[in-house]
Amino acid sequence: MNLSRLPDERAGPVTATFPEGAHRARTTQFEPSIQGLRGLAALSVLLVHLYDMPMLAGFLPAVPSWLNATVGTFGRGVEVFFMISGYLIPASLVRHKLISKFFYDRCLRILPVFVTFHLILFAIGPLVGYKFFKDIDALNYLKIFFANLFFLPDILNLPLGQQNAWTLTYEWAFYIWFAVAFYFASRSRPITALVVVAGCAAVFYFPITAYFLIGLVLGAIELRIRAQGLPGLIFSVACLALMYAMMEYVHPFAGLIPAFFLFSTVLNPDSAIAQLLSKTAPQFVGKISYSLYLVHPFALYPLQVIGSKLVAHGYSPWAVWPIFVIVGLPLSFVASTITYELIEVRMRHAVAALLGDSKRRSLAEARND
Repeated sequence: MNLSRLPDERAGPVTATFPEGAHRARTTQFEPSIQGLRGLAALSVLLVHLYDMPMLAGFLPAVPSWLNATVGTFGRGVEVFFMISGYLIPASLVRHKLISKFFYDRCLRILPVFVTFHLILFAIGPLVGYKFFKDIDALNYLKIFFANLFFLPDILNLPLGQQNAWTLTYEWAFYIWFAVAFYFASRSRPITALVVVAGCAAVFYFPITAYFLIGLVLGAIELRIRAQGLPGLIFSVACLALMYAMMEYVHPFAGLIPAFFLFSTVLNPDSAIAQLLSKTAPQFVGKISYSLYLVHPFALYPLQVIGSKLVAHGYSPWAVWPIFVIVGLPLSFVASTITYELIEVRMRHAVAALLGDSKRRSLAEARND
């Protein structure tokens, strides 16, 4: 039975649906709730850094243990990005048809912002006394420079330059893994099986990669949970909170079930959470989310230095920390919006034109990727 055909009055606030033709439409159709969810993930990472950076700099005042435990879960927004990639990347690869074209577009999407701030960090960091470069010689400087440029610091056990860039290592690994599986799927069943087994083995070594599988599964089975009204919104928010808490304090695998339910409600346009994420403000945050995710540590760093010096001169952390948050939050959004417009849009188009990309995709088609 196709539950999506049931009359509304026969369905409760939380029901399952199986939309017809959704997989085919997903190769071209923009889904606003996905963009809004991406914004929510980036915002949660920003919020945890508004807490962690003052703590590391020594001007976070004593806070209740429940607040510390709650904020500590916000960093799990990165796994939300993994779910989104698991859902979108297969459709993107199918749409591009050629693996080379797919990776060309991935590079245009990811590298301009990352490489720009990579160069800024390694050019200006030593001059301003950034502790990352303390007591580093020329050879190690070059080693760390290239390791970070190619997303290898974790693999080579070297220091990480950009605070949040470690997730890009997992993203690129997933792109490569799925592209290889996609290539051999119609050519060699044994090799395809080997690639799949290797991916499953990687999940046990790196448990957070299991969240890519949620996107893959929901893209394949098209199960959607219709969580409507206030009860539906409470259900989705509870799933998000439980996912974060289980991942942070139990095990990444423990958060898979609430994450699955959360993502399936987000993918149903009739759900309250999907409608909320489709509003103007979440859409804007989602649009700049990649810049927001990578850029906000750069925007907050000068404030972190100032806050540390103010406390050293006798100012109360209870005065310094709120100012850090009040100034840092809008500053992060301003810096990220500028980065989005100048680098993600203009520089990306300029690079595409320079490379002779005569078939540039429309923003409506590309902005979900």
